[in-house]
Amino acid sequence: EVQLVESGGGSVQPGGSLRLSCAAAGFTFDDYSIGWLRQAPGKEREGVTCISGSDGIVQYADSVRGRFTISYNLADNTVYLQMNSLTPEDTAIYYCAARRSKFGGCTVLVGPYVYWGQGTQVTVSS
Repeated sequence: EVQLVESGGGSVQPGGSLRLSCAAAGFTFDDYSIGWLRQAPGKEREGVTCISGSDGIVQYADSVRGRFTISYNLADNTVYLQMNSLTPEDTAIYYCAARRSKFGGCTVLVGPYVYWGQGTQVTVSS
């Protein structure tokens, strides 16, 4: 059974940083891609970034490129999202999601993701 558990959310002032973690279990990372997606109040869920377990390819949404960094640690099956220079527009529930992707690549589109974590709240406010 695929399990994804996010942690690391919280409240931060504009310009601050947070690191989110996604602990993954029940699948071989080589065959999957992992995405971070978010949903702000009153808005549709949107993709933020993703990473492919088979070839390491990463993608970023334009809104976070240069500020957010996705990475993973195979030793503990955890995917991280380092978020810097946060703005109030980054306030959202952040979800970790997974999909089978044996042949490489990943997507920041929401639709293809099959497995989802419960989400973690990120609030950026002064």
